[in-house]
This record gives sequence, structure tokens and C-alpha cells, in this order.
Amino acid sequence: MNKELVLVIDFGGQYNQLVARRIRECNVYCEIYSYKTEIYKIKAMKPKGIILTGGPSSCYEAGAAACSPELFELGIPVLGLCYGAQLMSHMLGGEVARATVREYGKTEVDIDETSRLFQGVTPHTVCWMSHFDYIARMAPGFRRIASTANCPVAAAEDEERKLYAIQFHPEVLHTVEGFKMLHNFVRGICGCSGDWRMDSFVEESISAIRRRVGKGKVLCALSGGVDSSVAAVLLSKAVGEQLTCVFVDHGLLRKNEGDEVERIFGPEGNYDLNFVRVNAQERFYARLAGVTEPEEKRKIIGGEFIRVFEEEARKIGAVDFLVQGTIYPDVVESGLGGESAVIKSHHNVGGLPACVDFREIVEPLRNLFKDEVRKVGLELGIPEQLVFRQPFPGPGLGIRIIGEVTAQKVRMVQDADAIYREEIAKAGLDRKINQYFAALTNMRSVGVMGDERTYEYAVALRAMETVDFMTAESAQIPYEVLQKVSSRIINEVSHVNRVLYDITSKPPGTIEFE
Repeated sequence: MNKELVLVIDFGGQYNQLVARRIRECNVYCEIYSYKTEIYKIKAMKPKGIILTGGPSSCYEAGAAACSPELFELGIPVLGLCYGAQLMSHMLGGEVARATVREYGKTEVDIDETSRLFQGVTPHTVCWMSHFDYIARMAPGFRRIASTANCPVAAAEDEERKLYAIQFHPEVLHTVEGFKMLHNFVRGICGCSGDWRMDSFVEESISAIRRRVGKGKVLCALSGGVDSSVAAVLLSKAVGEQLTCVFVDHGLLRKNEGDEVERIFGPEGNYDLNFVRVNAQERFYARLAGVTEPEEKRKIIGGEFIRVFEEEARKIGAVDFLVQGTIYPDVVESGLGGESAVIKSHHNVGGLPACVDFREIVEPLRNLFKDEVRKVGLELGIPEQLVFRQPFPGPGLGIRIIGEVTAQKVRMVQDADAIYREEIAKAGLDRKINQYFAALTNMRSVGVMGDERTYEYAVALRAMETVDFMTAESAQIPYEVLQKVSSRIINEVSHVNRVLYDITSKPPGTIEFE
């Protein structure tokens, strides 16, 4: 695999993972690094291009995030976005100041088509602005290549030094021709060949795993989710029966999901691996009895999962390698990649079972985003219904049941969720909505069913449209679809007499309920 690399230097902006995804969509490999990364490390990586991201600071303030001035003297093309554009201008002798009018949202931008950065872009295009500061005076050597009614320097370039500054965000879909701009930068200006593809990734990964593992024994915790499933199949293709997969069914999965995972990966499946299913439903229900606080439920489920996995690992004995389905957002959000992202801890990053005896960790998907993992899954021949399975939290339905978790409540939310997913698929919306599910609220209300008074639970439906899962809007599902779902849930799911549709965006809400 060609190791052409574009570096995304992270200054703490909200769209920074999205920048990296867009570059990879140009079939160019890239990685995110903090702005604190030493210049000698950047030089050692020999990047073909560098992108400076947005950020929350004002570049002219004391202590503001900054990079080494040497970055602009390497002869490597550099593209600054929003804060990155302002920082570049500020450090190279221009002036950045607070704007009298903040620009936010979709904005019409006048483009200079003679710039290589804007080759093929229409002269008047719509872009996404989000800034208080602006470039009041360009740095020496730069010329203006874009403007708006309120922003005289919406973009500037110093073509001789291969330096480019864009005040708006080309990485978001609201910038209509943003992908074309990023493509022009990495493929045209940086000269990347664009040979980063999933088929070559699969071939190279299998070969690399075989070289690394040799004849060693490999253990994988298989959840049935997309990431762990793709990792398991990749290892299976590489080392076959040297791999043992332990699937812990904690009783908090979606309807029939445990059986589906066993059908795909078990003895009757198509993969050459040792599959162990542990049915631990009652054990988890007992541990969760009486617990209502969301974070406590998460800790109980995570801790018990580790204990069950450890017990099964002891039965297997010493292994040489432990497989984890870590993906790139896990790495970045755990503070090991970019700057913005000490967001949350992940069970796949630093959450290893203490007593499992192994030499090394294998993380075959560590450098991939979720959409890339799905492409790998399709390359490996994994069934589409698994590859495109809806995102599912580690604690499972434990956090889609508000309040105490019981076996009865699990069955209720499983049945309601199955109906919801079935009707969404029938309506042809299953690939258009990024995440949708049913949750069981802790609210009970009066209803009338069969001329009798009822006092039962309410189910809440959630459906979100998002690009990066950092912000999201509720999906506008046709009313007739919601009506059908509601009618079926009330008629087919015991102890439910009311269905609600949650239209809260993220923020202020979260996608999950707990």
C-alpha cells in the first residue's frame, strides 16, 4: 500500500475528524495529530500535504494554540481552514481582528476560478461560515481568491510557497463544492495519486497480520457489532483456526441478535474460527436489579462483561494476541490522536481485561473511520445486514431502558425496536437515516384498549440524521410511517399503550437517552 500521507493538524475544532474523512474520500490516506506535535516528528513522517483545522481560540490572544513557524518553510503544501487560515495569516505577518458582524451558516462566496484550489468551482458558490474573527490584512506574498459581503478575505493563497487559507469550512456538506476544493488540494496541489482503497487495505492487512502473528494463538471479544465483526473476519482470513472468538450475550442485545451472530460466526457459518457463545443474560439482569442511575448501569454492564470474558479466557489458557475492534475515532476521542478529542474513554482504548495473559494487542482497524470499516466488511464478504447494522452502544438496551432494567422490559423494547426497524426498512429509509431505535421510557400513563382502562408504559422513537455524530437533527419521517409504527407497537407489544417521537436535536440532547 502506498504510504502517501496528508497530516491534519488539530487545533480543537468540532469538525476535525470530518476533515480527515473527507480527505480519505479522495482516496488519500491521512492522520490527525495535535498542534503540539513537534516539528521534527512532522518532518519525519514526510507528508505530501498539511491541513490546519479550525479551533475555538483567537489566534492573536496570549497562549492561543499555535504551530511551529517552520511548518510554513518546509516546501510542503499547507491548507489552513478557519482558525488554521487565521493562524497562518497571523504568524506570517498579516492581521487578524474581531469582526463587527459574525458570519455563521450558509453564505454565498465569490470565487476566483484562476486559483488551483478552486479549479472547477462555480464563481458564486455556497459555503459554511462559522467565525467571529477575520483576516483584516493578508500576510505578505498572499493574494485574495475569495470574498463574501461581510468577509473581504474569505480565502487567500501564496502559490509560490504553496500556502492556502480558507475562512470557511469545505469539509461540511453545507459547503456545496467543498469536496471539490479538498480534492483539488490533495490530488492537484499536493500531487497525491489517490490509491488509498479498501481492497488494497484488506490484502495488505491480511499479509501483515500473518507476518506478525505467525503460529500464535489469538483471542477476540466478539460483540456482533460492525467493528468487532470486521476485525474478527479479517483475523479469520489471516490465521484461521488460530483465532478464538468469545461472544458474551448479556441479554441486552436487539431482538434475535445473539442468534444472528451465532448463525454468521458459529459452526454453521462461513468463517474458519473457534466461536464461543456465553449466555449470561440472567447474570446481568441480577446485577442490574434495582439500579436506575445511567452511569451506574454502564459501569455494572462494562465491569460484568470484563469478568465474564476473563472467565472464558482462563478456560482457553494463555494466548499470544488479543484482538480489539478499535477504530480511528476511538483513538482520537481518547486523546491519543488529535487535540480536540479528550472526549470520552473507550473500552477499546485502555480497557483491557486485567487477567488475560497475552503478549500483544492486534488492532487491525485502528486507522479507519466507521464508513471505511463498513467498506472493508463488504470487501470481506460479510452480510450487508451486519455491515450496515445500526450503531449500538456497548451497554446495549441497558441504556435504552430508562430506570431499572428487567427481563420483561428488555423484551418490550426488543419487540418495539424490531417493529420500528422493520417499518423503516419497508419505507426505504433504513439507509437514509443515520441512527434510529426505540427506547422504553419510565413513564406510565392511562389509556383505553378494548374498552378497558390501561395504565402502561410509553415507548419513545428516535431517528437522527448526521454526518459526524457530533451534531445531529431529528429525521423527518413521513407521518404515515410513524402512524404505522405506533399502531403496531401498541397492538403487538405487551404493556405499552403510548408511542412518542423525540425530535430533540444534538445538542442540546444526546442521541442515546442515557
